[in-house]
Amino acid sequence: MELKNLNIYQRLRDFSVPNTVLDSIFSNKDEIATLQKAWEELGKLGHNSDEIAQLIAKTIIEELDDDLVWEWTQSS
Repeated sequence: MELKNLNIYQRLRDFSVPNTVLDSIFSNKDEIATLQKAWEELGKLGHNSDEIAQLIAKTIIEELDDDLVWEWTQSS
């Protein structure tokens, strides 16, 4: 894994994104590219690495929660 990607992985893990989710993201080239682009864009807006990691982690976790709720309602 590239050093830049490893840093992003570790930063997101620090903000409670589960390793299994990160492994899934980092095993997909398209998802890595999307993540890198979002990271860079937030940096251009003046956010530091803690703020970027927190914002992206929050988004990932919210999407996971939405997916879990959808799956639960479909299985009920």
